[in-house]
Amino acid sequence: MSYEVILKKGEEKRILAGHPWVYANEVARIEGKDKNGSLATIRAFDGRYVGKGYINHASKILVRIFIRGNEEDGLALYHARIHAANSYRKSLGYDNCYRAVFAEADDLPALIVDKYGDYLSVQLLSLGVYLRKDLIVKALAEEFSPKGIWERSDVAVRKKEGLPEETGLLFGEVPDWVEIEENGLKMAVDLKNGQKTGYFLDQKENRAAVRRYARGEVLDCFCNSGGFSMNAALSATHVTALDASPFALENVKRNAMLNHFDNVETACGDAFELLRAYHAQKRSFDCVILDPPAFCKSAAEVQDALKGYLDINLLGFKLVSAGGFLISSSCSHFVTMAMFEKMLIEAARRAGRRAQCVEVRSQAPDHPALLSADETHYLKFFVLRVE
Repeated sequence: MSYEVILKKGEEKRILAGHPWVYANEVARIEGKDKNGSLATIRAFDGRYVGKGYINHASKILVRIFIRGNEEDGLALYHARIHAANSYRKSLGYDNCYRAVFAEADDLPALIVDKYGDYLSVQLLSLGVYLRKDLIVKALAEEFSPKGIWERSDVAVRKKEGLPEETGLLFGEVPDWVEIEENGLKMAVDLKNGQKTGYFLDQKENRAAVRRYARGEVLDCFCNSGGFSMNAALSATHVTALDASPFALENVKRNAMLNHFDNVETACGDAFELLRAYHAQKRSFDCVILDPPAFCKSAAEVQDALKGYLDINLLGFKLVSAGGFLISSSCSHFVTMAMFEKMLIEAARRAGRRAQCVEVRSQAPDHPALLSADETHYLKFFVLRVE
């Protein structure tokens, strides 16, 4: 008999509203017996059907629901879900590079699929999808006819599922560098070693938006492979791309050459230290871009994360010339939009700068946020004019 998970009284409300996760502490009892990672049926305390999802006894997220009706788990379901997700992106005009599947938001929990030209980069972040890797690869091959599929499941969250971090070839062949086109610019992406799945696709529209504000001298902090730097170089006089990783900065140089930019230079070092040094040298910039990695991975780390954001944004405010722009973002979903905005207000106050909020943006439309799941709405992006 397959697993039946009976929820405690009232715990079904959030899930019926659309949230896909069943936490272990919300469960009254589990009936039946099957393999870990198998499909389990979820019922309310009074026996009402709630949905089905893969169970993992090793995880605090006991079940990730992705079936709400009577659909059958298998290749046909995966193909239909992947096709629907991809068709949505194509309807928005995405073609060369985009997030084709965004996990819970596309009713495929813990599955990430990013398209880079003729290649796919995949993350399998739960036991359930990991056990169905071959099936998922088959469905992806049928939908995209890619030249290659590379797995990038080298993320810490896998440990919470009792899984090791893994990378490797899943289908076809994948070169060391894949050239994509984003916002009319060429970008070289390292699917095998680059951040996340190779590149940060969620900022693509925000990167295009900086062209309006990038003028004169631009400082792009935490630049990674230079997505913001390349877009800024189209309208700025000079761009300094700053990152602590020499590997990332070599990628910036590669991308500058691909686009024939001679107004981009790199600076290697800790952003906090270099910004303090620039301030001591009385340097200023017409536009400062702050796109740091997530400063917190759990709710317990939020206050420390806010201190980090406050510190770097305070430095950013001090370096922006009068009439220039501070562009600041956060990808920490535990830091809410309200928290981030409050932090920016405090940073401006401490810096003694008056700031106008010009734009507030979020993640690109190929990263849709599930309205019932705050976890899928994570990116905050502010454009501030500083006086």
